[in-house]
Amino acid sequence: MKRNTVQTIRWQKSTYSGDSSNCVETATTPAVVLVRDSKDAAGPRLALSPASWAAFLTHVAK
Repeated sequence: MKRNTVQTIRWQKSTYSGDSSNCVETATTPAVVLVRDSKDAAGPRLALSPASWAAFLTHVAK
């Protein structure tokens, strides 16, 4: 993914987290789902395929 694409995507976090910074944020594009620590916006990010992200969500929801 091109760096300028990463800079222009929209990050979001759960509305359940309120004003807390102890959570993760996600950004979704058609090709990838990015996950980062909300306390370290410039830090490392996980890049997952949409299928992998869906499988992860299915697993943690159980």
